[in-house]
Amino acid sequence: MNHSEVFTKEQLTAFTKSVMLHMGHSEAHAQLATDVLLAADLRGIDSHGVARLSGYVRLWEKQRVNAQPDIKVIHETPSTATVDADAALGLISAPFAMKIAIEKAKQCGSGWVSVMNSNHFGIAGFHSMMALEHDMIGFAMTNASPLVAPTFSKERLLGTNPISVAIPALNELPFVLDMATSSAANGKLEIAQREGKSIPLGWVQDKEGNDSTDANALKSGGALLPLGSSHDAAGHKGYGLGALVDILCAITGGANYGPWVPPFVAFLDPLPNQPGKGLGHFVGAMRIDAFRPASEFKQHMDNWIQRFKKASTIAGAERVLIPGEPEFIIAEERKHSGIPLNENVVKDLRELSLRFSITL
Repeated sequence: MNHSEVFTKEQLTAFTKSVMLHMGHSEAHAQLATDVLLAADLRGIDSHGVARLSGYVRLWEKQRVNAQPDIKVIHETPSTATVDADAALGLISAPFAMKIAIEKAKQCGSGWVSVMNSNHFGIAGFHSMMALEHDMIGFAMTNASPLVAPTFSKERLLGTNPISVAIPALNELPFVLDMATSSAANGKLEIAQREGKSIPLGWVQDKEGNDSTDANALKSGGALLPLGSSHDAAGHKGYGLGALVDILCAITGGANYGPWVPPFVAFLDPLPNQPGKGLGHFVGAMRIDAFRPASEFKQHMDNWIQRFKKASTIAGAERVLIPGEPEFIIAEERKHSGIPLNENVVKDLRELSLRFSITL
């Protein structure tokens, strides 16, 4: 049975930033990448926090991550832009793009930015939430390593391709949707693997396309299922959403798509004859006052949230939760009680600490 060890946010921040600096990132980029990772751990999305750090280091060792990127706009209109991330970590390129989207939204009402030649960008919610403090609705999505089989297929052609939308409220917590378009994020399988647990039916299929509860199914040729799982359970809707993310993130800006998206694991090389460059992201921001006064909108968002929280519940349930609310609750708890890390994650971090001579 796996156990966890608890660290403070400050301990993990100092360690993660030091690793980023040892990779060659600038002070500003190291801090930004650290902020994105720690946001995931604080919010309870353990699969996308410091658990990813050793994977980023391995990609850097394979020269698939550029620690000193020249990120730049290569095409733009007043309300849109395409960014070449120069093989940066998506932890760095996505916030860069989001800032551009926000500035364009200030001028035009909305701003939309496509990013190509990038890498894994952490939790989508970090990027969409950047819009909240500007009284804007934020959008963020990314394509990812092909692990998901389209409905009726045995082939892995799509990533978990998450979508996040962040909407501000007045006195209530903001509405923050942050979800994979697969039945489960790959990180949840990794957590189950570390803990030696089986997974629910509907998350994966084996290499022949049969339902499986094996958390290691991907390692033996299986695939993640789209949101909804099988065709009979409306998996074609998840397939459609994942495909939409792939198209917006890649074909708009020139990143790789479908089976050509580079794998996150460093021991697998990207497929030859790639149609684009790196991973792709798509981010956006919309000014609330482009539709109605922000104070009115946020007041009605409070009313919407309060009404849904009062919804009649099924037996055994306490109350209806608003998207993003569980993560905010966990973040408040972890700020005080610390961040628990699985023993295998701690082992990875200790190996990095030895390699870079950094105290954990």
